[in-house]
Amino acid sequence: MWQIVFFTLSCDLVLAAAYNNFRKSMDSIGKRQYQVQHGSCSYTFLLPETDNCRSSSSSYVSNAVQRDAPLDYDDSVQRLQVLENIMENNTQWLMKVLNQTTRLELQLLEHSLSTNKLEKQILDQTSEINKLQDKNSFLEKKVLDMEDKHIVQLQSIKEEKDQLQVLVSKQNSIIEELEKQLVTATVNNSVLQKQQHNLMETVHNLLTMISTSNSAKNPFAAKEEQIILRDCAEVFKSGLTTNGIYTLTFPNSTEETKAYCDMETGGGGWTVIQRREDGSVDFQRTWKEYKVGFGNPSGEYWLGNEFVSQLTNQQRYVLKIHLKDWEGNEAYSLYEHFYLSSEELNYRIHLKGLTGTAGKISSISQPGNDFSTKDADNDKCICKCSQMLTGGWWFDACGPSNLNGMYYPQRQNTNKFNGIKWYYWKGSGYSLKATTMMIRPADF
Repeated sequence: MWQIVFFTLSCDLVLAAAYNNFRKSMDSIGKRQYQVQHGSCSYTFLLPETDNCRSSSSSYVSNAVQRDAPLDYDDSVQRLQVLENIMENNTQWLMKVLNQTTRLELQLLEHSLSTNKLEKQILDQTSEINKLQDKNSFLEKKVLDMEDKHIVQLQSIKEEKDQLQVLVSKQNSIIEELEKQLVTATVNNSVLQKQQHNLMETVHNLLTMISTSNSAKNPFAAKEEQIILRDCAEVFKSGLTTNGIYTLTFPNSTEETKAYCDMETGGGGWTVIQRREDGSVDFQRTWKEYKVGFGNPSGEYWLGNEFVSQLTNQQRYVLKIHLKDWEGNEAYSLYEHFYLSSEELNYRIHLKGLTGTAGKISSISQPGNDFSTKDADNDKCICKCSQMLTGGWWFDACGPSNLNGMYYPQRQNTNKFNGIKWYYWKGSGYSLKATTMMIRPADF
């Protein structure tokens, strides 16, 4: 609307200016009024007339005057010529004004169209804003509802957390009580082991005394007692064919060690070098402990790398590994040739000729690997497999087997990559229930 007012005022001002200019030029002469209509604007202007004009009836007199006064006639002609020039100039100026007025009208029309478009856009945006406000109101309501639900849920979770804390406190108390009982049981077990050791020493001394007495009475019996038994095959051949613990002598030495002899499996004569069955012995030991052996030959134990190395380098031995899972299944792997290198070569394992039911591929990596413990890292991994998987073993790069890993009870033995594993029978995450490693001369 304000554009229209501005344009009307501009029109009036332009016309007023034109009129004033034209009036000044006509002040001293007669005037005749003319009106021109152009669009919405009306223009009025005055034309001069000659003073003392006479009517057509007095043309004679006029001619007479013109003849009598030629100077006045010439002056009128000049004034008329001036007026015509002025009229022509004003007409040209008026045409320019009209052209400018037309351009202004077109601009006004364009501005009007632009204004209509802007008004429509404003209406559309106002409608969108109203819609957004409605959506915002809906979302605010929904957020408030969700907040109420979350508050209820948080309250419920808090109550459950309090209940769990109470249960954890009770369980901690129970665990502490069990730990006390375990300590007491461990102490009692240590006492029993000590008593058993003392009893075995007493029996050994009695046997020694009897042997000495018999030797003094019978020189032939003394010669029989001097027989050295290096493995359970020799024990079996000597006539002792009952499963049990026997004293074996190191090759080319008088040093002795205790070992369990299996006199029943496959004809007997097996020297057990490793056994796991209940998790009663910790197998996360040092290099020295694996070298000399540890544990109880009547239960879980490791015979000792040094004794096995010396024994298997005297003649050809076979190795049998017997495995049990928690579902009552059993399997075995039999290697036709087995021996260990010396300590200087890190008790490297050598195996040939695999048969058995615990996998067509050997779960002990080939070629042989060096032995590693928690304090002697000889594996092929940048990590320390013995520390990560626990136990001492012939690790490759923390490979497919470790019969000296952590012992896990039933229903806790799956997805345990540091357990007692034999990959090509039960996979990498299954921890076995029991294992036995035993050797026997190939020519037994």
